Formats: sequence, structure tokens, C-alpha cells
Amino acid sequence: MRKGEDKPESLTRDGPLGLYLHVPFCSTSCDFCGFYQIQSDRKGILSYIDGVKRELELVDAGNRKLDTMFWGGGTPGLLPAGDMLKVAGAITDALGKPRQEWTVEMAPSSVKRDKLEALKEAGVTRISMGIQSLNERLLDALGRQHSLKQIMNAYEMIRDVGFRSVNVDLIFAIPTQSEEEWRADVRGALALEPDHLSTYCLTFEEDTALFIKLQQGKVKIDTDREARFYTVMWEEAAAGGFGQYEISNYARPGHACVHNMNTWRMAEWIGVGPSAASQWGGSRHTNTPDLKDWLAGLERGERGLVDRVELSDGLLLEDSLIFGLRMNEGVDLAALKRRFGRDLEDFPVLRQLVSEGKAERDGTVLRLTSEGRMVADAVGEALLGELS
Repeated sequence: MRKGEDKPESLTRDGPLGLYLHVPFCSTSCDFCGFYQIQSDRKGILSYIDGVKRELELVDAGNRKLDTMFWGGGTPGLLPAGDMLKVAGAITDALGKPRQEWTVEMAPSSVKRDKLEALKEAGVTRISMGIQSLNERLLDALGRQHSLKQIMNAYEMIRDVGFRSVNVDLIFAIPTQSEEEWRADVRGALALEPDHLSTYCLTFEEDTALFIKLQQGKVKIDTDREARFYTVMWEEAAAGGFGQYEISNYARPGHACVHNMNTWRMAEWIGVGPSAASQWGGSRHTNTPDLKDWLAGLERGERGLVDRVELSDGLLLEDSLIFGLRMNEGVDLAALKRRFGRDLEDFPVLRQLVSEGKAERDGTVLRLTSEGRMVADAVGEALLGELS
């Protein structure tokens, strides 16, 4: 969609606006991680900060201000405290401080008090720490560089600085991980008393060490085992007072991730940094996943967008269904009709989900049952391409 052309009618100019910042630096590559990452050095960090400033100059948000912001990576926590403040200042000068929520991902090994205090000073409201496991053997199996002691020290420090919300991430279905070990991980994480818990089934991304092991037959995917691990998580989360609000996410009341929910509801967000994805300006696109290429494009006054897909109401409706059904609240078919102008009441795939017991109706709201949430990826595949 060219500048000056209309966006899809469903993307209103007064809807929520988010920003995702990709910080590509990592001290080492974890065996399971497929995100764009490079090792950091001072020259690279300084050029990255300059690139963020340049890219923001190319973003025209009109009079709109940010509702949410999310810093991911990579490892945002590898930035020194002063550099965090420089990046934060560049964004807030351009778009203002997020009005609702500001999340920064931190690895336990990168958590330092001066960094946390800098983030708190900047206005960060939420820290998300990827602990992955509380079992030293399993951390080693994932290629993680932090220890159990580092996890505990980092968590205590984050709490002491006093952020509004603290999230911890776990991974399950790790090769050789037993059901008992997974239950112990969940209970250990809940014992920390975080505000939010994210749990992700291990995936085998191409070009990662784990994917190579899968191809070599050294590890395998066991869907029955994964289903048992899901059930364990649901049981333990409920017992610990956490409500599931999305397939992989659980929170205490008032601590669900607003940035992610807006994304799943097909609001707009601007991606900044190499490999950052956007849904903005009438298209869905990704910045070039290479720091040097990204910087070279910015020197020419270009953001270097790749994988560009023009947005349509059909595509946004399809994704609103796929991602909306992953949330426990489900989707309001009447609201989708008002937004996209399409009546889904007699849509065959949705009727089939209900008849098979994978979804249920509550007035105009359609939501997945426990059985449906267990096969949410398959539900998404069934919906893919049906409406766009």
C-alpha cells in the first residue's frame, strides 16, 4: 500500500498502537533460539543506537502516541544502563512514553541493578525474564548460559527495584525432560510468586542446534508427551491462583500482557531494529534481518522492509479468528462482523469445531474448549486461507 492510500477500514486511526524494539545482541546462541542475534561489541552497539534513532525519523505516526512497547531480542539486557536510557529517550522523544505498558525482556545473566534502575527511571512497567527451567541439567540441555543461582539472584533484584509486573518464561517438552521434572519446574516458578507466567512447548526452529539434532535422529517430537505436559501446566497454574488467558500465558488478575493481547486482536504496531516485524501503514512487514544491511538502508533513508504483505480486511479477519481463539476469552462473532463486515454465524469450519467438541458457543462468543486448546495449532491451520 503506497503512502496516501487508505488502510483497511478495520485499522482505525484511534486504535491501540504498539512498538516492538528488536535488540539483536546475545552473548551466545541458545540451542533452541531461531531469532536474529549477533554477539555484541561496543562498535556494534553504538551503530545500533544510531540506527534506532535514524529509523524513528522515518516513522510517521502523525499525532498518535504509543499505548504499549515491548523490547525483545536477542538480549535487551546486554545493553549497558546508559545505552538503555539513550534508546528509551529516542523512542519516547519520537512517540511519547507508552500510556499502558512497557515490557523489557531480560536474561538472568544480564540482570544488573544499574540496568534495572535505568529501566525503571525510563518508565518500564514490566520485566519478562526467560528462566526456561529451574533444573540445572535441563538448562545445560538447552544451551543456556545462566545457573539456578543467577535466576534466583536476578529475580530478587527485579522485585527489589519494584516493577509493576514481573513475568517469568518456562520451556517444556525438552529432550529427556520427565513429567515429574516439568511439574517441579512449574511449582518452582510459581513459588517465586511472579505476576505472570509464560510457558512454551519447545519448537525445533530451522538453523538451530536442536533442529540439527532432530534431523540427525538424536531427539524426537512426541505429541502425546507434549499433551501431558500441557495438562500438568493447567493443573498447577489453577492450583497456584493463575488464570490462563492464552494458550501459553497465565497471569494474576490485572497482569495480562496488554501489548501481546493488542497484537493478537490485530491492532497496529511498529517494529524497530533489524528483523523487527510491523503491522503498520497498511502492510505487514519485517525489517531486514541483518544489522549491517539494516544500517546501510537507513543511510539511504530506507527502512529496508522485507516479506511485505498488503493488509486486507479478509486477512485481518482470518488472523483475528486464529489468534483470538488462542485466547481463553475467545472471539465475539458479532464484534468481528461489525469490524470486518463479514457474517461468520454459518461459517462451516466454525460449525465443525463446535460439533467436534473443540469449541463452544456462549451467545455470540466462540471459544475453544480444553480439547480445542490442546490442538490450537491444528485449529489455526484449519482456518488458514479460508477467509482472506
